[in-house]
Amino acid sequence: MATTVVLCNRDLRLHDHPALTAACRDAERVVVLFVLDDALLASRYAAPNRVAFLLEALADLRAGLRARGSDLVVRRGDTIDEVDRLVSATGATRLHVSGDVSAHAVRRQDALARLARAHGCAFEIHPGVTVVEPGAVTPTGGGAYQVFTPYWRRWSAQPRRPLAPAPEALPPPAAVPPGEIPPLGDLVAGPTSPHRSRGGETEGLARLERWLDGGIGDYDAGRDRLADEATSRLSADLHFGCVSPTEVVARLDRRRSGHEPFLRQLCWREFNHQLLASRPDLVTEDLRPRGDDWDEDPEAVAAWKEGRTGYPVVDAGMRQLRDEGFMHNRARMLTASFLTKHLYVDWRVGAWHFMDWLLDGDLANNFAQWQWVAGTGNDSRPNRVLNPVTQGERHDPHGTYVRRYVPELAGVDDALVHTPWRAGGAAPAAGYPPPLVDHAEARARFLELRGRGGGAGH
Repeated sequence: MATTVVLCNRDLRLHDHPALTAACRDAERVVVLFVLDDALLASRYAAPNRVAFLLEALADLRAGLRARGSDLVVRRGDTIDEVDRLVSATGATRLHVSGDVSAHAVRRQDALARLARAHGCAFEIHPGVTVVEPGAVTPTGGGAYQVFTPYWRRWSAQPRRPLAPAPEALPPPAAVPPGEIPPLGDLVAGPTSPHRSRGGETEGLARLERWLDGGIGDYDAGRDRLADEATSRLSADLHFGCVSPTEVVARLDRRRSGHEPFLRQLCWREFNHQLLASRPDLVTEDLRPRGDDWDEDPEAVAAWKEGRTGYPVVDAGMRQLRDEGFMHNRARMLTASFLTKHLYVDWRVGAWHFMDWLLDGDLANNFAQWQWVAGTGNDSRPNRVLNPVTQGERHDPHGTYVRRYVPELAGVDDALVHTPWRAGGAAPAAGYPPPLVDHAEARARFLELRGRGGGAGH
């Protein structure tokens, strides 16, 4: 009886899953496997928020598979060793996996290919993590696009693969123990965010439906309004593959309000993935060499991490991160700009702090965005310095976002909520610190250190 193994990684869903669809088409028995890899669990990538979301996604995937006559086989150890054992135990003749772009994922795929050859087993890599495969859209000279707009034009014109519906039933699994999904505390230590989103295909599809039914219509105007629920909150669902990016794109209508700008944001995700595929060192090395050194200021970094910089919109963003495992994209830009350009601290310090808390924690998106803001990536204006006061006044004019996460400022008037140090003793802001640095002085110092006279304080 022909047996096929499907190794899941960042494709934890049943709908639009090309690897699973191919397996169901060519096998009498299908084994769906997920390995809790000890090497990843021992790394900083395995933050408690992210592992909690992952475990919920695995439980939801198992429930969906069982409802269709199958099951999810869960193992813990080295991924290659566990696949080897399962292929040997089942006599599998095919191995399917969704392709991915990180250095770790590429090494894993290469090792799986060698394992399959050793077993005389067919090995297939399928799309599914991105809408367009990273190597499908390249500039004339090869490599990866470094500028978004030409990539957007080419990406938008690419044909899309057809969606694969969720199977109504699955071939029976092989007679192997399914294994238990362990509790969070058995895998990682540390707190999770008290108001984080839950993981899983069921939750992700519900978020997608709510977004398409309502919020997306105001996306163009509302996406920078910090206080509003005007973003999709789908980043973690897309990262873990609980929601298919191809299905999201297929359901957009560029003629409708909000759909085109949201599509551009999805394209940014694809742009960052093709960049990581081309530059695996994106997570460690400057894409744009700087030629100077970062400052080391542990006390300032601690204040930034804890939301005690004295700039309310920055502090609100940092506290939202800890509270929800999520941060509004505008706040991500502001907090990253403050660390790298006001405090002149290495972007890697900030990027890894974000990885410690973000539910999505996507290597491509997180590290590419940090480099973009820090001026070491592919921003065409690397010396721009975002002004946290004017940005707060523009995108949170009534201080609603600030007060939500910085309760010390609850009694401060709207006119002073972004500059509470100007209130003197007239307004209750007990316990809230003064600014770590003066914006004008920090901006001038940054531009001097960068050896430029340009830039802007937006």
